[in-house]
Amino acid sequence: MFNRIKAISKKETKQLIRDVRMMAVIFLFPVFLLGMFGYAINFDVHHIKIAVYDQDKSSVSREFINSLLSSEYFDLAGYLNSDKQIKQNLDEKLAQCVVVIPYNFSREFYANRPSKIQYLIDGVDGNTATVIMNYVNVATMSHSSKLTAEILARKGMNVFALIQLEPRFWFNPELNSTRFLLPGLIGMILIVVSVITIALSIVREKERGTIEQINVSPLSTIEMMIGKTIPYIVIALINAGLILLAGFILFGITIKGSILWLIISILIFLFSSLCLGLLVSTIADSQQVAFQIGTLISMIPSLLLSGFIFPIESMPPIVQIITNITPAKFFIVCLRSILLKGEGVAVFWQQLVFMMIFAFAVLAIATRRYIKKAV
Repeated sequence: MFNRIKAISKKETKQLIRDVRMMAVIFLFPVFLLGMFGYAINFDVHHIKIAVYDQDKSSVSREFINSLLSSEYFDLAGYLNSDKQIKQNLDEKLAQCVVVIPYNFSREFYANRPSKIQYLIDGVDGNTATVIMNYVNVATMSHSSKLTAEILARKGMNVFALIQLEPRFWFNPELNSTRFLLPGLIGMILIVVSVITIALSIVREKERGTIEQINVSPLSTIEMMIGKTIPYIVIALINAGLILLAGFILFGITIKGSILWLIISILIFLFSSLCLGLLVSTIADSQQVAFQIGTLISMIPSLLLSGFIFPIESMPPIVQIITNITPAKFFIVCLRSILLKGEGVAVFWQQLVFMMIFAFAVLAIATRRYIKKAV
C-alpha cells in the first residue's frame, strides 16, 4: 500500500515539476493576491474630504476649522458660500462631509451659551458615513473640552472628570483593519489554490484518458486520492510559508503564538481543502468546468461566509448554519488566535476538530462518487 501511494505521489510530483507555468502560478499568484487584496481591502478611513460653509466668519469659527484640519483624517475640499453649493458638493462627491457653522456661532460662544454646528454627511456608503460621524464627533468634543478648560482656567477653576475612561485595545492597538483581515485573506488564498490545483490534476487525467489505466491498476481509490494529495499538501505548505513571509514583509504580521500549532492548523486546513478539491474532480469532466466549480465553492464561501469580512454572529441563524460549508470559517479562528492574540490550543481546539470532521466527511463523499463513476 505504501509503495503504491509513494509511486502515485512520485508520478504527480514529476508532472508538476515539468509544468513550469503551473509551478509559477502556484507559488507567485498567492503572494500577488495577498499584496493586492491586503492593500485594497481596508476599512480604515483617512483623508476625509470636508467642505466648510462658514456663515459666522469669526476667529472662533476659524479656530474650530483649523482644529479639524490639523488631524490627518480630514482634508479641506473648499469653502462654500451658499446653501445651493452644499447639495452640489455632496451630489458630485466633491466632499464627503459639509460643516455648516451658523451666523450666530461666535455670539452664542461669547454669551456662554451652547454653540451649535451642523454636519451634513454623504450617507450612501453607510459604513464610511458612520466612521466619518464618529470622527467629527470626537474632533468636536475634543475641541469643546479644550475651550472649556481654557475658559475655566481664566476664571481660576480646575477641570476634572468624576469618571475617567482609559480604553486599552489588546492584540491590535492601532485598530488596523488590515491586521484583522489578513488571517482571513490567507485562508481564502490557500483554499482557492488548494481546491483548484488538486481538482485540475485529477480532471487532467480524465481528459488525457490515463484515468482508465489508473482504474484498472491494483491501485485502490483511497490510495490514489492519498497519493495525489500528498504532493499538493507539501506545495500548499510551502505556499503558506511564503504567504506568511509576505505578510510579515508587507504588513508586519508576526506569529505571536505557537509555531507548532500554526503548522498543525495549516496542515489540517490544507487537508480539508484538498478533500474539497477531490470532490470537485468527481463532479467535473473538463479542466474548464473544474476551475469554475472550484473557484465557486472555495472563493465565494470563504469570502462571504467565513467571518473573513462579515461577522458570523451578525448573520441570521439559518445563514450561520450554512457557514459550516467552508473550512475557512474554522481556520480563520485558529489563525487570528495564533497570529494576533498569541493564544494556545485550548482556545481553538474545537475548530481543529471541526475541520477534521469536515475533511473526512468530504473525503468519504468524494471516494464514494469516484467509485460509483468508475464502476
